[in-house]
Parts: sequence; C-alpha cells; structure tokens
Amino acid sequence: MAVALIARELFTGRDIQTGKAVLIRDGKIAGIVSAEAVPAGYRVRQLNGYMLAPAFMDLQIYGGNGRVFSAEMTTESLEAVYEYCLQGGCTQFMITLATNSIEKMIRGMEVAREYRNNGGKGLLGVHLEGPYINPAKKGAHLEKFIKRATVDEIRLLLQHGRDIFRMMTLAPEQCDRECIELLIQNGIVVSAGHSNATYEEAIDGFYQGIPAATHLFNAMSPLQGRQPGFVGAVYDNNDVRSSIVCDGVHVDFASVRISKKIMQDRLFFITDAVAEVQYGEYVHVFKGDRYTLPDGTLSGSALTMLQAVRNGVEHAGIPLPEALRMAALYPATLLGLQDRWGVIQPGACADLVLLDEQLNLLQVMVAGEE
Repeated sequence: MAVALIARELFTGRDIQTGKAVLIRDGKIAGIVSAEAVPAGYRVRQLNGYMLAPAFMDLQIYGGNGRVFSAEMTTESLEAVYEYCLQGGCTQFMITLATNSIEKMIRGMEVAREYRNNGGKGLLGVHLEGPYINPAKKGAHLEKFIKRATVDEIRLLLQHGRDIFRMMTLAPEQCDRECIELLIQNGIVVSAGHSNATYEEAIDGFYQGIPAATHLFNAMSPLQGRQPGFVGAVYDNNDVRSSIVCDGVHVDFASVRISKKIMQDRLFFITDAVAEVQYGEYVHVFKGDRYTLPDGTLSGSALTMLQAVRNGVEHAGIPLPEALRMAALYPATLLGLQDRWGVIQPGACADLVLLDEQLNLLQVMVAGEE
C-alpha cells in the first residue's frame, strides 16, 4: 500500500516543515514531497492534527497496563507493555529487568526471544539493569542479588542472550576492565548507573568505551564542589549520553533544564515505568504519580514517553523539537538506529505520531498503519 500523509506541520526529526506530504510504501518512508506534487499511485490522506513526528523509543521500561515483566514472564506480559507504550506514542521499547538471579535473567531473555519470534511487535531487546551494581546506590534493587561481575558469568549471559540481550546497566567500579570490554565487544550497549563511583572512576569507565549513563541523578554519586562525582563525570565527557526520568519526582524539572543546557543532544528521555504488582521479588505500590516499594523507596515512574515530552516542554522549558528528539532520535542514536527510527527520511520505518497543539496523541502509526 502507498499512502501520502499531509499534516499542518511535519517534524522530520531534524527540522519542522510545512506544505509537505510524507510518502509511505511497504511500511517505510519513501520520500517527502510538496503537498501539491504527490506522485501518481499514492492515496492522499489529509490528517486532522497539528504535527506529524517520528514515534518514540523507550530504552528502559519494566511494565505497563497492570503487568510487570519480571513478575510475570510471559509473552502476554510483553504484549501488555507494548500496548502501554503505544498509548504514549512509543512504538519501540527495551524491556528491562532489575537486579535478580542470573537464572531469572536468562529466563526473561528466553521469553523475550519467544515473543519476538512469534511476531511480537516493538521489542528492541532486553535491558539488564544489574546485577553488577554498587549496593551503596542500590535504590529499589534487591541487595541479595547484587554481585561483582565475572567474565564467566557475562559469557553465560551473552550465550543465552544472543540476538536479544542488547543493553546492560552496571557500576563501573564493580566490574573489572575485561568484563566491560567483553560486553562492548559483543555489541552490548553498556550504560553506567547505580554507581557510587568517584569522578575519576567514572571517567575511567567512559574511557574504556562505556557510551551512556542510566537515569541521570538517580542512584549515582552527586556533583559537589570538591567531589564532582558520577554526575560531574557525565557532564564533563562530551561523548557520553544519559537517560533521564522527566516526571518531576525522580528528578526536579530544574535539574532537567540545567542538564539539558550542559549536555544538549547527549540527554534523552526514558520512562522507567512499572505497574502495581503485589507478588514476585519486586512489589510496586502506586502512589498517584509514582511507584514505590512497600517501604516507600521510589521504584518506578507512572510516565509515558509522551508525558515525558510534555513535561520537558511545559516544566523544563525545552523547545518542542528538542523534546521530541529526546524521545526518539537521541535514544535511537545511542543504539546506532538513527537511520531507521527517530527520523522521517527515505528508508526509515514509518513509525509516526500525530499530535495536536496541546501535545495530545491523536494517532500512532506502526509501519504506516494505525
């Protein structure tokens, strides 16, 4: 099917254009042309909305629609998370598992592979957050599962996670150099987090090739005058990207604004979303605008990616085009997928969102179809 979509404004991921039509054929972007110059063979659709933009990508999400994957490791659970993502304009997601037993993590990767092999949509892969983190910055993670990394155990994860294990959060001070190198050599996106590293330890990890940090400010040593800490190292290394949870709970909106001024295109949004669950290793309790453990420890957000974008614009003063990039192009760039997602250009996947002036979601399109 070939269709030409026309909206009042088109955000390509690079700039805003008007008077243009997006050509879609076989689920991919075929081109951008003047609205008056749509080629023969394309069905023209005039969209009743404000802006057509690339759909979003979430590199850290645990659950949604009443399901948390670690508590219910089924393909149905992943389907529920995917549907939750769509409600926030997100078509691609990285299902995340918090610190747990290696057996549980392997099982999670097996189920994720089954979901994808059976036609499950949207799953980029598995993000293992832990178990190689610092217990001093464990946050809501269970200390009984926290450990130092070993080469043999990482090889085991790589063996069982082939083609589905895509990302790992670890504390660089908890991992020997060969462990980090092994992950990077096997194509795993290593993200430093849940770390009590000094500035020097964090910088050393980044020099080893760690390209990213996990949920800036949360569970990491802070920036101080005499001790720049982990946050200072992230600010200071121009090659390191970081996710941030823009809900006003995990991080104050002023901190989002300040970090954006410093980091520019290196900062991107995640939801870190969970759902209420009363069983399994991690019990999450809904508290209106967040989730906590039963003891009150912050354990996850109630965000969607679209709400993160809105919050960035309305509360952190981030211009709309840049907030949209933080939810789409920038996470895609971290994964090396910036030519497939986060942009509207020839050859990219036709995963799109249609927004109104108040940034409400009017439509989500996956491969050009609603």
